[in-house]
Amino acid sequence: MRNLKVFISYNGADYHGFQRQDNALTVQEVVENALGKLLQTAPPVIYGCSRTDAGVHARRFCFNVKIENNIPCGGFVKGLNALLPDNIAVLSCEEADGDFHARFCTKAKEYVYLINNKPLRDVFLPAYHYPLPLDIEKMREAAKLFLGEHDFAAFCRAEGKKRVNSTVRTVYSLSVENNEGIVEIKIKGNGFLYNMVRIIAGTLVYISEGKRTLSDIENALKTGEREFAGMTLPPCGLYLNEIFY
Repeated sequence: MRNLKVFISYNGADYHGFQRQDNALTVQEVVENALGKLLQTAPPVIYGCSRTDAGVHARRFCFNVKIENNIPCGGFVKGLNALLPDNIAVLSCEEADGDFHARFCTKAKEYVYLINNKPLRDVFLPAYHYPLPLDIEKMREAAKLFLGEHDFAAFCRAEGKKRVNSTVRTVYSLSVENNEGIVEIKIKGNGFLYNMVRIIAGTLVYISEGKRTLSDIENALKTGEREFAGMTLPPCGLYLNEIFY
């Protein structure tokens, strides 16, 4: 039995997240069905590195799949790409150890949240449109408070807390850059809670607007109270940027 480590990218606008669901179309379902056609078997189960919410995109998403077919990795990439829709692309495929698991072997993840900070909406750019000028320096100052190990309970959607044993996470880096009107909030950590990145990004926007202060962030991290954090930004601007093993 071979264990393949596969990287894909996808535009999540048309999908209800990665993980297969009974009543909604997901990336996992589409990829598994395409794999079944490629391998001429029942759709094999793929194991993703993250669930990703409905509407969220991925620049580099990893999954592993165990197959008996001897198709070479190059043929796997070419053949699967021919069967997938235009909004999902296979980037690479390689042989992995039998015990490799795309989710449980992850050491860190990096997400990017894109904000179109130009006056006009760009219909070709999957990003959150915010037409008022953002104060990048204030956002950068606030971003420093998230670094390190903290209890991020205040930055998690309520039902998401039921999925985990702990809401403590470590943020390795958090940057805010403005590239000709496209603001990129990039965050890397050892793991993320449900809606955590979108709430952190929303909090930074609130900091820019003056709706939250640095003390509010400190109180959010200390007390776990959601009211001290900012809004949850929509999924259209969120990208899983990289997975580290």
